[in-house]
Amino acid sequence: MNLIENKTVAEIVAENIKTAHIFKKHGIDFCCGGGITIEKACEKNNADYSVLKKELEGIDTVVSKAYDYNSWDLSFLVDHIQNVHHTYVEENIPLLVQYANKVAKVHGHHYAEVVEINKLFAEVANELTMHMMKEERILFPYIKQMVKAEKEGTFSEKPHFGTVKNPIQMMENEHENAGDVFKEIARLSNNYTPPENACNTFRALYAKLEEFEQDLHQHIHLENNILFPKAIQLEQ
Repeated sequence: MNLIENKTVAEIVAENIKTAHIFKKHGIDFCCGGGITIEKACEKNNADYSVLKKELEGIDTVVSKAYDYNSWDLSFLVDHIQNVHHTYVEENIPLLVQYANKVAKVHGHHYAEVVEINKLFAEVANELTMHMMKEERILFPYIKQMVKAEKEGTFSEKPHFGTVKNPIQMMENEHENAGDVFKEIARLSNNYTPPENACNTFRALYAKLEEFEQDLHQHIHLENNILFPKAIQLEQ
């Protein structure tokens, strides 16, 4: 991102809405208090200007990697899902909850859909948190145990849930529910299109919701279409 030193926080966010999430992370108000330069905003909020500037300048650096997930060892795939996608969900839920609450509170009287979006996201955030906990504590350790047993030529202990198909079916049902909630959020938000006169927080909410949904689609694809069928096959 081409940064001009004397631009205000609000101007930078207006040019690229993704920068809003960086300002938010550093505790800088980009909405109502965004009429000051980055340097002034950093002084005011005790933020490190050099770190912030570097993050802003790298905002559009996208590293495109075409991974062959299908060829990965299942234990490695489990670690990837947990380290990349579970971490993304955990880190972004608090940010989205703040955005959604604020937009519903400030603009809900005029845009009724944001009140419903706030409610729907709170529900799906809670469900996803519980969902990932079940995967990390029950399903993923069992898949890793099966991989280890296969490598060592031994048998893995029979799990308390009977067969791996049982937790997988539950996870797939929960994936479908989360997908349905995001379809409704996309419908309510007109495919994440903010109103013309929307403030920066309103725009940041819709941009981050769209990003979250895209990550969720990739996350679910890796589990439903690669990890789960291979885990069932390995158990058999």
